[in-house]
Formats: sequence, C-alpha cells, structure tokens
Amino acid sequence: MEAVTGQERPFELDRATWQKLVEHAWSDFPYEVCGLLGTQPDGSHRHYPIDNTERSVTTYTMDGKQLLKAMREIEDEGWELAIYHTHTHTRAYPSATDIRLAAYPEATYLIVTLEDRDPPDIRAFRIVDGRVTERPVLLRDQQVA
Repeated sequence: MEAVTGQERPFELDRATWQKLVEHAWSDFPYEVCGLLGTQPDGSHRHYPIDNTERSVTTYTMDGKQLLKAMREIEDEGWELAIYHTHTHTRAYPSATDIRLAAYPEATYLIVTLEDRDPPDIRAFRIVDGRVTERPVLLRDQQVA
C-alpha cells in the first residue's frame, strides 16, 4: 500500500531535532532505534529516545517503563505525539508490521532511514485503521523560541 499524499499538514522539524533523530539512528546501527517526540504549542520538540528491547535489525519494541514515563509527560502537557523508529536498510515507509501495530491514530509516525547513508531521510505518516497518509516533513532552519 502506498501513501496518500497532500492531505495532511506538514510535520515541522527544526534542524537540531532532525540531527538528534539522525544521531540516535546511528547510535546502535545496524539495529533499529525508537522513541517519541512531543511537539509543544510553540512548535518545538521534546525528544524521548527509548530503548529497543528487541535490539533487532528489523523490528522494535519500546522499553515499557521508558515509554510510559514519556507518554505520561506528553499527555499531561497536551503535546502532539510523534512516534519514531529507524529502518536501517530499507526506505522510510511503514512496513506491514508498522501498519498492523500502529495503535495511536492521533500520532504522527516518523521513520528515519539509513538506506542512503548520506544523507539519511526522515518521512512522516499518519496511520489510521490500516490506511497510511504521508505528511510532508518541513525542515526549519531555526529552533522555535
């Protein structure tokens, strides 16, 4: 299933957050890494790297305690939720497993791919009832103050 494009507003990332996601992607290569972003009302992001308990090249499971702590903070603050993970050897598009396990229809799902090592790519998606809709990623030069 290919993504439907042009129906979602862009997902904005500042360069510092983009760099944190890419650095985290490389931190345990060739294994997948994962985590959350909380988007604050001013557009800035809070980054929550979370351990992949599977330490696998093809799948991820977020550490339950770390995930619960991050989710509570994001929900308590009322921030927009983004869930990210890496594809270390394939393109940045949700796999059948990613689609099947997408449990948060309000979330944006980010995939950081290291398939093309230079430069890595980040793509954003909504996954609702098995339907994938791509959100364009808009990279800002400055972090929002």
